[in-house]
Amino acid sequence: MKEYKIIRQKTNLLKNNDAEFEKELNGHAREGWCVLNTVFSDTGYALKVILERDINS
Repeated sequence: MKEYKIIRQKTNLLKNNDAEFEKELNGHAREGWCVLNTVFSDTGYALKVILERDINS
């Protein structure tokens, strides 16, 4: 069985937050989460990421 999580990239027009978002994604990966899909803005920035992992029973 799978479980899902949706995370949102924090946006700040004055600062590039890609490095912080990458750290957050890597943290979730260490917990067993994999990126399933992304939602992009019209300017090409990832706003939301859908994560998936197996439920440990």
